[in-house]
Amino acid sequence: MDAADKIIANAERDASPERFSKSHDPEKAEEHEPIARSYTSSTSSSSSSSSSSNASASEREMAMSRAPTQREDIDLERHPTALSRIQTQRSQHSATVGASLKSRQSRKPLPGFGAGKPYPPPLPEREEYVVEFDGPDDPMHAQNWPMKKKLFTAAMLGFTTLTAAFGSSIFSAATRVVAQQFGVGVTVGVLGTSFYVLGFATGPILWAPFSELKGRRLPLVLASFGFAIFNVAVATGKDLQTILICRFFAGFFGACPLTCVAAVFSDMFDNRTRGMAITIFSLAVFTGPLMAPFIGGFITMSYLGWRWTEYIVSIMGFTAFGFNLLFLEESYPPQILVAKASELRRRTKNWGIHAKQDEIEIDFKELMQKNFSRPLRMLITEPIVLLLSIYMAFIYGLLYLFLTAYPLVFQGVHHMNLGVGGLPFFGMIIGQLMAGTMIFIRQPGYNKKLTANNNMPIPEWRLPEVIVGGVCFAVGIFWFGWTGYKESIHWIVPSLSGLLIGFGLLSIFLQALNYLVDAYLMFAASAIAANTFLRSICGAAFPLFAQQMFNGMGIEYASTLLGCVAVALIPVPVWFYLRGAKIREKSAFAPTFKPAQD
Repeated sequence: MDAADKIIANAERDASPERFSKSHDPEKAEEHEPIARSYTSSTSSSSSSSSSSNASASEREMAMSRAPTQREDIDLERHPTALSRIQTQRSQHSATVGASLKSRQSRKPLPGFGAGKPYPPPLPEREEYVVEFDGPDDPMHAQNWPMKKKLFTAAMLGFTTLTAAFGSSIFSAATRVVAQQFGVGVTVGVLGTSFYVLGFATGPILWAPFSELKGRRLPLVLASFGFAIFNVAVATGKDLQTILICRFFAGFFGACPLTCVAAVFSDMFDNRTRGMAITIFSLAVFTGPLMAPFIGGFITMSYLGWRWTEYIVSIMGFTAFGFNLLFLEESYPPQILVAKASELRRRTKNWGIHAKQDEIEIDFKELMQKNFSRPLRMLITEPIVLLLSIYMAFIYGLLYLFLTAYPLVFQGVHHMNLGVGGLPFFGMIIGQLMAGTMIFIRQPGYNKKLTANNNMPIPEWRLPEVIVGGVCFAVGIFWFGWTGYKESIHWIVPSLSGLLIGFGLLSIFLQALNYLVDAYLMFAASAIAANTFLRSICGAAFPLFAQQMFNGMGIEYASTLLGCVAVALIPVPVWFYLRGAKIREKSAFAPTFKPAQD
């Protein structure tokens, strides 16, 4: 763990030391001095000066998030809501470019002040000018928004996410038509889908730090507009290379809601309701690609032609852009404070008022470290991140591989047309809805265990659904292959296999993602970044060999091979369920929790 990682890990422990096992030390042998944090007070500036005098300047620079202390009637330093938000903000900032708030060093001479003026005297204590929330119930904080506003925002962003996911697969229905029109093979035509998913892999490199620096609203509005424009460019492309390049950039901009919408839900909902919100978000991510093929098939067959598959997506994109531009409000707490500070400066004419986020400087070195170096280090050195990322990458790859496999069964074997041949995907959609329902039903039980354990989540509580989903997923693949390879077996039988495949897909993906978040806390953003990169690469690569594999091996034997891989991966969550706590104790990144004493 490098110096920056140590600072973040130690700050998390200083914020709430009772949440972490005393036996766990990120350096395993190296003790650290607690990071001093200064608190502003509306009644006494001397108390702030006294507390900050005990801390070094560098430590004060690193005090990124502080509990608001503008109200004397609440001990906010120990208020559970305030502490939870401090921890959440630190976790979010762990992926921020420039999050250390430490000014870049320069060897250049200091420029003159100008106009012959001398340098002014130093300002008073800087912390006195930093705006805060007015306690844990401040209505400006997104978690305190009215429920109607939260639901409207969630619905609006759910549609934005669904649009991006929908656009990833609608082109698959037109693959053969496009390949024939431009005189290329089917595999080259599949690049239209693969390039889009490749954009999903590279997009978070920009959108994740952008959302941490400038909030959620700006990247979502810009990305919605860019997404719509590039889909128009695909629809009007005159040659294949233009279509493929614009598909990539449509995916690049479409990656923004996949990256930022879950963060908005994290801003709006607390620990007890966030899991349900993320479940709905995940349903939008995974049902979108499965709803698109039959719609794209009917459009391609009609007089409209394949280009209208992209016009439809662009219309959806412009609709999402309009909603986000007009109705989406900023939910990221640091950026809300930036707007608050700006209004206070304007109305009080006190130019010293500012938010802590205003002090952040973009640093290329930190960009490389936090968005490239740390995720790759975790992918290589952390067995939990590596094995779960491989499992989730396989699942995600098969999601897009089925865009080729289903047409081979239902259009090739059962001779359905492009539109009707996409309807069996509803089996997988219903399976995913079943998985989401199961997670909803189990949520109260999870909350009871969380309460019994003093609100300290044990990551392994998430894994039973992953284990059950892994078994269902493997069975579903075998079922699909051995009932879909010959016409004498009714088409409804392989269609019903989608119930188990969809159920397993969402159960594995959603709860494994939650397990990574619970296991790594302040480094969750880096763990998810590593996971996103690997799974998006697989999502882009799998469709490219699906045609050759299913035609060369036969539908039944290709499915058997995939099913055997799925079976081989079932022990991964079982191992973590049994030994996960011991593995995390040896990790340089994962904090450990003590379960409640029975």
